[in-house]
Amino acid sequence: MKTIRPEDISTGELHQILLGSIGPRPIAFASTMDGDGNPNLSPFSFFNVFSANPPTLVFSPARRVRNNTTKHTLENCEETREVVINVVNYDIVEQMSLSSTEYDRGVNEFVKAGLTPLESENVKPFRVAESPVQYECIVKDIVSLGDEGGAGNLIICEVVKVHIQEKYLTEEGKIDQRKIDLVGRMGGNFYSRAHGEALFEVAKPLRNKGIGVDQIPPRIRESYILSGNDLGKLGNVEKLPTEAEVEAYSHERDARDILERANDGYELRELIHTRAKELLEDNHVMEAWKMLLIDKINRG
Repeated sequence: MKTIRPEDISTGELHQILLGSIGPRPIAFASTMDGDGNPNLSPFSFFNVFSANPPTLVFSPARRVRNNTTKHTLENCEETREVVINVVNYDIVEQMSLSSTEYDRGVNEFVKAGLTPLESENVKPFRVAESPVQYECIVKDIVSLGDEGGAGNLIICEVVKVHIQEKYLTEEGKIDQRKIDLVGRMGGNFYSRAHGEALFEVAKPLRNKGIGVDQIPPRIRESYILSGNDLGKLGNVEKLPTEAEVEAYSHERDARDILERANDGYELRELIHTRAKELLEDNHVMEAWKMLLIDKINRG
């Protein structure tokens, strides 16, 4: 494993390591306005949500590495204390990227990127009409992390109004993760797209207390077929199926076929674990558990 001390490499080299390994990062498409009313629009991938009460977003316009200058977005936030954070999806990713061009102060990136400015209701900066979700924010605090090139400036924003395009909502009024088509920033010129097969669900252990991987029998936990993700799913159940449930399952066609095909204990375990892995990939976790435990019933 390669080990690096930040002080042993240049800021530019460290910057590339950080951006290449921490991602995908959501993008704060920040709309601001200077004291004279000139709009500015620029994306920042040092960004996330940090609180729901009060609703708080934080993004960081870092000082430029090459010449240690600050960005217009930071200067505008310091001057006016208002910003709109527009969410970026695949439909506007190229226009968002174009807006990151370092135009001179006073140049309108809305015009350059071909995006539609939409008046906000509580703050002066415009919203991006094409953005699926727009957050009107007031700047609560700005925290400088240093005065050298590459140093971040944490802009802590409180959301005062949210606008959501209704076409991205489900019938229940929630944001549809399959429709919104979000993009995230990676290293170099790379982005990721939260769309199609890239989307997957992981059950959160909120209501139930999972048994944990440590409680999985060693013959299963030490399997060379099951991955760490597989074990994580197995450990997220609150209780194991009962012996009666496993016994009943052992008479079902899927289990019976495996029990009849195996020539010895080694082959039986390999067939069981392979089938259990397939069931886990389809998120049939309890059925996978029953499959994994039929060898115990069979031995009995």
